[in-house]
Amino acid sequence: MSNSLLEGLVILDLGDDPAARAARVLGDLGAAVIRVVPPGSDSLAGTVGQAWTARSQVQELAADDPAFDQALRYADVVFDTPGATGVHHVDPGRAPQAVWVTITPFGATGPRAQWRASDLGVMAASANMFCTGDPDRAPVRCTEPTAYAHTGPEAAFAALSALWAGGAQHVDVSMQEVVLVANMTGPARFPKSGFRGSRRGANIGRTREIWPTKDGYVSFGLRGGKARVPSLSLLTNLVAGDDVPGAAALTERDWSEFSPNTATDDELAAIEAPVAEYFSRHTMRELYEIACETNMMLAPANTPPEIYASEQLASRGFFAPLAGIARFPHHFASIRHPEFAAETAPERPMGANADGEGGAWKGVRILEFGSGAAGPIATRYFVEHGATVLRVESRSRPDFLRVYSLGPDNPHGLEGAPMYDGLNVGKRNVTLNLKDPRAVELVRRLVMEWADAICENFAPRAMKGFGLDYDALTQIKPDLVMISACLNGQTGPHKDYPGFGGQGSALGGYNALTGWPDREPVGPHGTITDSLAPRYVAAALAAGLHYRRRTGKGVYFDVSQVETAMHALAPWLLDYEVNDVVRVRDGNRHAGAVPHGAFPCADEVGLNDRWVAIACWDDDDWAGLAQRIDIDDPGLATLAGREARVDEVEAMVAAWTAARSRADVANTLQADGIEAVPVADFGDLHDDPQLAHREHFVTNTHPFMGEGLYERNGFRLSGAPSGYDRAGPTLGQDNAWVLAELLGLSADDIAALEADGALE
Repeated sequence: MSNSLLEGLVILDLGDDPAARAARVLGDLGAAVIRVVPPGSDSLAGTVGQAWTARSQVQELAADDPAFDQALRYADVVFDTPGATGVHHVDPGRAPQAVWVTITPFGATGPRAQWRASDLGVMAASANMFCTGDPDRAPVRCTEPTAYAHTGPEAAFAALSALWAGGAQHVDVSMQEVVLVANMTGPARFPKSGFRGSRRGANIGRTREIWPTKDGYVSFGLRGGKARVPSLSLLTNLVAGDDVPGAAALTERDWSEFSPNTATDDELAAIEAPVAEYFSRHTMRELYEIACETNMMLAPANTPPEIYASEQLASRGFFAPLAGIARFPHHFASIRHPEFAAETAPERPMGANADGEGGAWKGVRILEFGSGAAGPIATRYFVEHGATVLRVESRSRPDFLRVYSLGPDNPHGLEGAPMYDGLNVGKRNVTLNLKDPRAVELVRRLVMEWADAICENFAPRAMKGFGLDYDALTQIKPDLVMISACLNGQTGPHKDYPGFGGQGSALGGYNALTGWPDREPVGPHGTITDSLAPRYVAAALAAGLHYRRRTGKGVYFDVSQVETAMHALAPWLLDYEVNDVVRVRDGNRHAGAVPHGAFPCADEVGLNDRWVAIACWDDDDWAGLAQRIDIDDPGLATLAGREARVDEVEAMVAAWTAARSRADVANTLQADGIEAVPVADFGDLHDDPQLAHREHFVTNTHPFMGEGLYERNGFRLSGAPSGYDRAGPTLGQDNAWVLAELLGLSADDIAALEADGALE
């Protein structure tokens, strides 16, 4: 992997886990990273420290050490986490030249700015936790810190955005807001849908997604849709060939007409029974080998032994030796430069504030290909901060998120897709049939004459089939910045293996880490790789644009969505590699805090299923909580004592919270300095005073669906505005702008292309 993209950039990491992750992402992209910690004190220990400081130079310096001031003066970016223990807390005025990135649970200002919250509290506040788990139990978090996983790469992108805009900016990152995008527009849709979210166990929607096998679990969706028909047909043949009772429920079905939304409960039960029986007869490895041979969308719920044994990862060099670690999660993107490149920087200046105003990425032009969530979310970050993103789509092969919304309750057809709309807010759209050579030539002209970068998330062979792969496009634009992001990446024996976020969550390890130890895994709500991978994609693309502006050269990124999940889980993987420990889901419990979980609260007006997240991180926290709930038991004064009686402790806390409202518990304990956060659902977010303060929800009007809410991402820049000036695009909404204004086609030329189907 080339480390030259961010050459010369100096990153100073003063913070806790989320800051160190952000610094690690920039270190992977070539920046020099220095971590400064107080003497004898570093909040990152064990494999967490090994993972996030592997590319850092770690220095122990006192706050008044002249060497500390020297490091601050040389820093281009400083990451800090106010309120965290075991790290430095420094006045940003000591580094007036730097981009200063502040990462906090709820943002630097606002009514909850001073609230304490770890990953547990952030996940509770985001509504993602409310939707994760089983309906008969408390909401559950992933055993590894998912909020930090989301925050690290987004904070890295935020830093690169501020650097692009120019000036010594302050970047305010709210982890609560960062995580909200993982809900896939559910919160923004609440005023119209009335859906507050729900926990559905191993299901996604009405159908099962996680299935027990002989030795573990696999992910396989029965959700229907054109893209899943081949996999459903393959599974039908396998079930029938294994003489499974009840196979007729599959063999006698036309999968092209199947929809779980319209099937009856009895139908779904009849389908699921033989599928469950078939999976229970085979091991994860057996089933995954079949999936790889046949391109069936099935994935094992991997744990570290399966991940380290992966042929796909070995072929891509994902694990590499480093600093005494035998096999280390090495990178999140494969990077290569063209064989030839422009000798000088582009003539058209690339920069947001060349004219002194606009969002950070104003003036940057990105051409986007693909569908679903993982690609569009990545470019949405650029849109919010001023870039122009042009989606190339086709009426004959529209984004599958449009197709998913078709049904009797949708009067607008392909234009009535709320999730597509929310994930593509602010973008432009041109309809080009890429099977037509004339349409491909128009794309090539856009690349040559207009685009600074390309982002695509098609299957590996698609762009090459169109003649629009990186090698072909650099023949006409040597300084092109391009990124491809698909499930397993562009290379390796499993590159053609198909799948969506459900398979990515399983392969990447997140399913194995989420749920209760006595039940099947459930996976974080929203199939996490769909929202996690785009943050890495955005950071990589931003680094590529910086590199092009500095050198005049192009660059290509090959990102595997599965590998980004594993990168985010590096401490978990290293715990196996270094200590031979395989940790799996453990409900809401945490090795360093008792209690640590979600506790029931009194019903509110018209609402039940109310919970509050509480964590005691040291004995002082517990002493304060014990006094509040009137517990006088010396045996619980220490963490060891509480760990030995954890069930009893949790029952005591639950008995106290059950008689009180979420707000009462949270406000009371936060005033005592104890982490306590209401577990929010989608509806609660609209009454959240902190989100209101940060103006998280914004209003735009869609041409078909009317006025609606759209969500901002997790950071604000002090020196550049952000937001959206339009709703998500309709099909071909910007055809006239692209064809006539950008490419100069005449009305007759456009009419001829339309008549011949090149613009469908």
